[in-house]
Amino acid sequence: MNKTKKAALLGMAGVLALFTAACGNSNSADNASGSGNGNGNGNAGETVTLNMMHPWTSPNVDNEVYKARIAKFEEEHPNIVIKQDGVPSAQYKTKLRTLAAANNLADINVVWPGADLEPLVEGSLVEPIDSLMDNWKAILPETALAGFNIGGKQYAIPTKQTFVDIIYYNKDMFAQVGYTEFPDTYDKLIDAVKKLKAAGITPISLGNKEQWPLQSSYLSIIGDRFTGSDFLGKVMKKEAKFTEPDFVKAISVIDELTKLDAFNTDANNMDSVQGQDYFIQGKAAMHISSSTVDARIRINNDEGGKFGIALFPSVNGGKGDPVKSAGVVQYGIAIKSGLDEKTKAAAEEFMKYFVSEDLYKELIRNGVVVPATVEIPEDASPYLKEMLELTSKGTAPVFDSIIPTQVVDVVQNGIQALTVGRGTPEQVAKDAQEAVDQLN
Repeated sequence: MNKTKKAALLGMAGVLALFTAACGNSNSADNASGSGNGNGNGNAGETVTLNMMHPWTSPNVDNEVYKARIAKFEEEHPNIVIKQDGVPSAQYKTKLRTLAAANNLADINVVWPGADLEPLVEGSLVEPIDSLMDNWKAILPETALAGFNIGGKQYAIPTKQTFVDIIYYNKDMFAQVGYTEFPDTYDKLIDAVKKLKAAGITPISLGNKEQWPLQSSYLSIIGDRFTGSDFLGKVMKKEAKFTEPDFVKAISVIDELTKLDAFNTDANNMDSVQGQDYFIQGKAAMHISSSTVDARIRINNDEGGKFGIALFPSVNGGKGDPVKSAGVVQYGIAIKSGLDEKTKAAAEEFMKYFVSEDLYKELIRNGVVVPATVEIPEDASPYLKEMLELTSKGTAPVFDSIIPTQVVDVVQNGIQALTVGRGTPEQVAKDAQEAVDQLN
């Protein structure tokens, strides 16, 4: 493990006790008492308990699918118990880092690719699963697995593909101010925002209490429109800096929208789900969030037809391709390294069952985009096909899938401060670059 990533993990060790006391973990008495037969199914009376940490606590439809799949596994494997530790998504990565700092991960963990997975691999905290890969070779393309493959070894299997930057808009409200189609340029978008305000309509519903929405759903794609898709990678290679004018312009978009009063006034007191509800209830004309919430906004909503979907428009002089959507293959399922033989066998049995063609089809049936090449069920929503078409023209990187959490935290704090009139885009960029510089 290099010094930076080791420091990132060890730096959180001081608060480890608080978390472990709260949740218990993989080396618990539960596992110590297990005496399975090594094939994961166990014999009658022999129970293996697997601890699983996941971020599936919000009422998103995919979270319900995952929990139902876990329940089905337990029903069909009575000698394997899945002890779930659900952690709200806003706290999940911090807790994962904290537990990793003392090699105290759960037996099964939900992980993110790239910058989030690398410290776990370099610390030998998650198990290579190359021997299991035949289970998915027919349905998962290499591109879907790449983010979880480090040094030629596979460490996790993804469950879904999320596009974080979908603009949901109320067709009637836009028509009211003269837009029968969503604006295709940033200048037109600003014009629409001004006209919506003049008509007494809140332009954008935002729930940024957890801070990640402005960073992930907004800055990922706004940054890409100005800087192009290779910028974030260059920053991490020290070939570019956050202080460059194009990235400052991207941050300035959030500042401009704030100064136009585009967001609801209580944006920083609402969480992301409340932000969705505010839009669904007809209190705002737009909401920017992930493809996953399409289930709540359109698919499972009797009035879903009044909402359209679009991508962030082109910007004048921007280096990015305006047809791209910011997407990431995520929710990788990974097994902790160092498990005893019977616990490892049970964990592998769970992984093979949980991440399967049946799971992917059930997610599709509920309108969730998946990275697998499986047949789309006949009863899948027509809204899903519209989403697939919108997001099929190229993928831009998601900010927090490329940039380490320590830097993401700085950016989130900075852009949230802009929404209450504190700081400047230049200062946010400067602070972000200083955080990058401190990594090495």
